[in-house]
Formats: sequence, C-alpha cells, structure tokens
Amino acid sequence: MKICASIEARMQSSRLPKKVLADINGVPAIGRILRRLRLCTRLDGLVLATTTRVDDDALVSWAKTQGILHHRGSEEDVLRRVVEAHLSIGTDIIVEVCGDTPLIDPNIIDLAIDTFIANPCDVVSTTWKPSYPQGIDAQVFSLNALREIDRRTCDPAIREHVSLFFYEHPDDYRIIHLEAPQSSHAPDLRFQLDYPEDLVFVREVYSRLEPYYGDAFGTAEILNLLRTEPNLLEINRYCSERKPRA
Repeated sequence: MKICASIEARMQSSRLPKKVLADINGVPAIGRILRRLRLCTRLDGLVLATTTRVDDDALVSWAKTQGILHHRGSEEDVLRRVVEAHLSIGTDIIVEVCGDTPLIDPNIIDLAIDTFIANPCDVVSTTWKPSYPQGIDAQVFSLNALREIDRRTCDPAIREHVSLFFYEHPDDYRIIHLEAPQSSHAPDLRFQLDYPEDLVFVREVYSRLEPYYGDAFGTAEILNLLRTEPNLLEINRYCSERKPRA
C-alpha cells in the first residue's frame, strides 16, 4: 500500500490573500507544512494539489524548488483535483492536508495512518468531531473510497469539501474519530491560518519554539507554551467567532 499526502493549496483567499506563501519566520507557510510532513514516518510520498489559475504558478514554482510532485486541476472541484493528483502518483491511501495548517502535527498524522491500517474502517479523522486544536488536522481514507464519491455525486458543496461526503453519510462509512488525550484536548484553540491574527499567532509560536525544536515541535509543546504564556491566546481568540473557513 502506498500512503501519500496531498497538500490542497491555492493563492486565492478572501480572508488572508496569498496566505499559503505568507512568511513564517523566513519560511513560507506551505514550506512549514512540507517540513512537518517530511517528519512523518508513515508517508511514502507527497503531492501538491493546486489549480490551473495563473496565480498558482507561484505554488508550482515553489513545489519544483522543493522537489515535490504537483498536479493542477479545477479551482472549484477540489474533490476531482485531489483524486487526479493521487491517481497521478499511484496512491492507495490518502492523507488529506489543507494548505492552511502550518502547525500540523506529524505524530498525530502517523497515529491516524496507523489507526487506519490497524482497523476495519473507511476513514480516520480528527476534524468532524474536534477535540484537538483547530488546524491539528488528520484525515486518512482510501483513494478507492474517494473515487466512489467522485462518481456518486455532483453536489457543489461535496465537490468543494473533499471529505464532507463521508461525514454526511455515516451509515455508509466506518469512521473512526480520533480523540485527543486530555492533555491535548483544546478544540476551541486556533492553530490554523485563516486571518491576519492567525498569522501573527503562528509566527509567535515559531519564534519561541523553533530555536529549541526546529520544525519538530508538536501539539504538546505548543500547549505547554500557551500555559506558560497565556497572553498569546489573545492574538487570535476572536477569529473563531467569524465565518468558518471554507
């Protein structure tokens, strides 16, 4: 079985334009994601799933400098874009990664993959019944299951939100909702990148933890930092009251 992650990313963003290339202490946000994914022990490959828009030429250029594969597809039909990206690299098991998660945790992704392999299930996810902080995402499912959904529905909402169909049809799919341990249970905290305040928060986290851990710090280290410096929570506290991310 070939296990591959796809980073879904594009330059268009109404709330924080060009956020995927936003500078986080000398490295673009998507570069932070890539570094973290490369710390995963269970991944066999990576692919950037971006669009055919001219704006996204910059992302393709970035991917080439990093030596990672890319696929360009529809801006609106993200489901088809992701399916095609994984078909192009021969994936069996998909790890879905959004381009706005620069604090994604490699250990939790590895745990999700191991859970998927060890159990008779169709999906392993941290996102639908959240218990980890927002942006500490892990979603694992088979390419065959996603291809079935691709054939099954034309619903624009499903086409835009790749894994939504699984969660809206729980009777059809065996879903394991990965629960955070009590020490990491913080679903109200924002570790994702949607708004300018989120970018300030993420930069502050990296500025404090990167000197000690590089990119290898995870959820536990961030939460420990926030217990020590609770004032950091004020930076993007009110972003969760705004419109949820697309």
